[in-house]
Amino acid sequence: MTSLKKIGRILLSLGAIVLLVGTTACQKKAAETAKANAVQKPANEFEGTVKVAVGKYLYLPTAQGFDIVLQGYDAGTLVGKDVRVKGELLPERPSIFRADSVDMKDASGAYTNVYTRTADLTMNDYLDVKTREAYPVLTITGANKPEDWEGKGEGKILGQAEEATVKAGGTEQPVTYIVVSDDKGHEIGKIIVDKFSDFSKYYMKKLRLFDKFWFYLKIKDTVDRRDRLRTKELFHADVLSAGLF
Repeated sequence: MTSLKKIGRILLSLGAIVLLVGTTACQKKAAETAKANAVQKPANEFEGTVKVAVGKYLYLPTAQGFDIVLQGYDAGTLVGKDVRVKGELLPERPSIFRADSVDMKDASGAYTNVYTRTADLTMNDYLDVKTREAYPVLTITGANKPEDWEGKGEGKILGQAEEATVKAGGTEQPVTYIVVSDDKGHEIGKIIVDKFSDFSKYYMKKLRLFDKFWFYLKIKDTVDRRDRLRTKELFHADVLSAGLF
């Protein structure tokens, strides 16, 4: 009888172990399934500290790299603030998250609404990947080669933005250049930027750890030849977009 009792206890212990292992495996599988479903489920809410904002564009590190758009609102007022953003991802613009509401957290941890969307989203300064791919690459070989850019209208070029001051009319005025260099790092020339779109300024701030960007340009007036050869200022342009590709 004693032997039978021992065998019984062993069998009960083994059964408990099997039951525990099975339960643990099921719990693990359920957790993995829930996690997978959470990943697949489209996000419609983000919380975090605003790191970069220009115009209506806002970046939250917790937003998985999406660019958040607050239509009709100056998002720059939210830099450094803790916020909760609710909205919708846009399938036709995979990197864009349209904000429908933004709540800001105060010192007590309570949230107060600071933005509610009241108009349809408009993004006239947004260039999608397909549009950017269609821009021809500008190959600039020298200040004395205006044929490299004249008559092209639009184009993209790899360069580095640089702030400077120039004398004009007896006063110093700020100017932004796109410095174009050859493969050895020697300066070929400088493009005078008349205007940056909000989206391009936003992306340059968002990617502030990088020195060079691809700039998507609307090509404008060529600098006078004598000044061009003296200063290496090539032509005027508006920057429509900027990025790493």
